Amino acid sequence: MRVTVNYLVILICRISPSLRLKNWLYRRLGMTVGPRVAWGLEATPDVFWPELITVEADAIIGYDATILCHAFLQDELRTGPVSVGERAMIGAGTIVLPGVTIGPDARVAANSLVTADVPAGVTVAGVPATAVSP
Repeated sequence: MRVTVNYLVILICRISPSLRLKNWLYRRLGMTVGPRVAWGLEATPDVFWPELITVEADAIIGYDATILCHAFLQDELRTGPVSVGERAMIGAGTIVLPGVTIGPDARVAANSLVTADVPAGVTVAGVPATAVSP
């Protein structure tokens, strides 16, 4: 039943243009969401374990980005917390995998696959995401 409620709340948030409503509802699901966090339309946090997600103040999650806290593999289920630091930016269409920390002021280019931690202030891009030169 909990997953059904999570899914319905996330579905509403994905299409709502109201950032206040999104942040308020995500906090009700157990996510840690700082002030002034901006979620793009269609952005999707993990449906099964939203309480493992932390998004700090002034972070931006781009259009259609996905933050996963679980991965179903052939013989196991992996879970891990995801943390997005203050003023970090995650580009449109990006997928963030379980256990990843994106540091403060870090930037993730659109359509990237984030498989490892992103240090503070670093820009990453690609599949898998790697640091790019300034």
